[in-house]
Amino acid sequence: MATGSNQSRRSAHTRWYQSVDWLSVALVLGGLLLVYYFAPLLSLFLSASPGEVLGRLADPAVRSAATTSLLSASITTVLATVLGLPLAYWLARAETPWKNAVLAVVVLPLVLPPTVGGVVLLTVFGPNTLLGGTAAAAGVPLTRSLAGVVLAQTFVASPFVVVTAKAAFESVDRTLEHASRSLGKSRWTTARNVTLPLAGPGILAGVTLAFARAMGEFGATMMMAYYPRTMPIEIWMSFQSLGLDHAYPVAILLVVISVAALIVLNTVASNPWR
Repeated sequence: MATGSNQSRRSAHTRWYQSVDWLSVALVLGGLLLVYYFAPLLSLFLSASPGEVLGRLADPAVRSAATTSLLSASITTVLATVLGLPLAYWLARAETPWKNAVLAVVVLPLVLPPTVGGVVLLTVFGPNTLLGGTAAAAGVPLTRSLAGVVLAQTFVASPFVVVTAKAAFESVDRTLEHASRSLGKSRWTTARNVTLPLAGPGILAGVTLAFARAMGEFGATMMMAYYPRTMPIEIWMSFQSLGLDHAYPVAILLVVISVAALIVLNTVASNPWR
């Protein structure tokens, strides 16, 4: 009797398990995380009126921070693209056992705490180092300057270009490249005319992510170049000196820029991480 009862319970449990709509369960659990993402953003936009946001734009300090952020993020994105694409192509096409070690170095800035990244950079570019001291003596300081902002942003944002472009290059059908090479085309010509156009949407995704990450960089930038202030540092200073209410409008401006980058990512780019 006991054996039959156990079998009956197991059969009932199996029927219940099979009857559950696990896709709906997944939606409910994942929906909680989505609410956790969305609710603070909605609360932020409800915390300041459009007039307050526009009013803060009239503040010279906010305009200066926005200008610095846009300029530095643009320079960073260009540097990350010019230097990151060749490295991504090499990682995607090289046949060497130590390329995984190279990839680990590329990914390391993504997992380092931003302030640690700033400390690491100061050991190379700080005013008391050989490189930093020489540059400062030549009139090009690498800290507390736009150059320092770009150095910090490039360190944390360029891996997005490399990792995403690597995935985009790897998604290109190698037989197309082989066909081009069999027609006598060089590797450079093949990469320019075949690989880059096919990988273009994925590359653009990485470039867009790098720009957005550079715009939002705080920790490493604060360590390398407290001045000129970027928007994240201006938000922090507004919070510290004037209170949370004064930080809301500037934070909204930064969120709007980030959303614009996301729109670009989902309309004219193709994310190869999906």
